[in-house]
Amino acid sequence: MIRLEHLTKVFNTPNGPVRAVDDVSLELPEGEICVLLGPSGCGKTTSMKMINRLIEPTSGKIYINGRDTDATDPIQLRRSIGYVIQQIGLFPNKTVADNICVVPDLLGWDRKKTRARAAELLELVGMDPAAFMGRYPKELSGGQQQRVGVIRALAADPPVMLMDEPFGAIDPINREVIQDEFLRMQQALRKTIIFVSHDLDEAVKMADKIAIFRSGRLEQFASPDRLLANPANSFVESFLGSDRALKRLRLVRVAEAMLTEFDALRGDDPHARGKVVLEESGLPFAIVVDENGRPTGCLAGNAEAGVDAKVGDLARPVRATISTDADLRLAVASMFAQDMPVLPCVDDGGRLKGILTYRSVVKSLASAEARE
Repeated sequence: MIRLEHLTKVFNTPNGPVRAVDDVSLELPEGEICVLLGPSGCGKTTSMKMINRLIEPTSGKIYINGRDTDATDPIQLRRSIGYVIQQIGLFPNKTVADNICVVPDLLGWDRKKTRARAAELLELVGMDPAAFMGRYPKELSGGQQQRVGVIRALAADPPVMLMDEPFGAIDPINREVIQDEFLRMQQALRKTIIFVSHDLDEAVKMADKIAIFRSGRLEQFASPDRLLANPANSFVESFLGSDRALKRLRLVRVAEAMLTEFDALRGDDPHARGKVVLEESGLPFAIVVDENGRPTGCLAGNAEAGVDAKVGDLARPVRATISTDADLRLAVASMFAQDMPVLPCVDDGGRLKGILTYRSVVKSLASAEARE
């Protein structure tokens, strides 16, 4: 959907020419998000702004859906591309509905159609159209303004979106919420997105591909997992940080790392069977489930009891479980917080589907790295 070929931008300054973007080439398939990362002044924002010709390239080519953007009127080009900026840029004298409908109105859409589109998009981000359509930006919270800024870029249903640090000015809690909402929207809408960020964690969470820039040059262009597993050079390795293995936890689902071959216990099992299961597994705990297969307790290897004791009499309550759809970052955080070296992994109905151990987490990351 987006192809850059030998893209270069040179600015003429009083101190001589400055090569802000230097021979950048990349291809982004339809429906994917590419996050541009790098130190300040590395050329990522300039590269993005050349796509909608807010900045004209010095040389090179940009193609959107196979079409050379040089052959398109710049105004028409910009109206066909969604654009979201950190400062949001809502018009203070326009209502929420009118802000959302700016581009459809410019394109001559029927007013009834544009307002219906605004209502549809507000519902998509959890804002009641009846409550928000007639409000003005000053009557919204910062997070609500950012939501409106994002859906305004979607109003004319553009195939391509450019996002310049769209969540950078939002507090961490609201940022997570808005990122999650945006990813949920992207699952349904499948836009092709170029996204500038300074936040590596945000890039790992949001991106299908990450482009690392340094001094105007593209140092590496890869999926987040490949990037974190195999940095192309020492600069990329340093930029990603020494904790990049921990960042990869976000990229692996619990279902990919959990152990599925294990013995669960029932509360009415004799303690003797519990001891056998623990000895054979080599784990510090065995999981106890109820009649519906939901984890209810953990039996420790040091539990002492009489000959007739039952597992349910000795098991401690389960402190936490994790969804099989969650990422390993959340799972490991729960394991540490709850002191659970064996974490039950459950489906949407709360039924036990697997167990996660520290060793299975490490093995999963090693397997992923080997595949990359």
